[in-house]
Amino acid sequence: MSETKALYESMFLISQAEAADLGSIVSHIEEILRRGHTEIVGIRKWDERRLAYEIDKQRRGFYLLCYFRAPAESLAHIERDCNLSERILRVMILRADHIGEAELAGVDDRTGLATEAKLRAARAAEVRPTSEPAAEQPAAAE
Repeated sequence: MSETKALYESMFLISQAEAADLGSIVSHIEEILRRGHTEIVGIRKWDERRLAYEIDKQRRGFYLLCYFRAPAESLAHIERDCNLSERILRVMILRADHIGEAELAGVDDRTGLATEAKLRAARAAEVRPTSEPAAEQPAAAE
């Protein structure tokens, strides 16, 4: 494998169900990139929006933007792993020669992703217990 690593920009599209467990999906993406012999520069949330068309019966998607350095030979392996993953709906990888080192300094927001993952987990935990007793309340009222 060659030692020259170019800078790449990738966009990962994740379903809303997977975005509920954000910490796990970020770890999954980082593992795919590590197996591709990359050096991760930064990962951050790009957006969460309605899709132009349904993908795997999903109408909304969560977008993660990632910058990494990798040998060109690794890209096919990374794209194959992403396409085989049931957790990633789509991926697009582009060469990012247009981005300077000064711009790269502010692209990593893994701490923000970790905070959002905790908030999403707490919100999911709040929803589960309240939905279960709601089914029991009519029976208790009778």
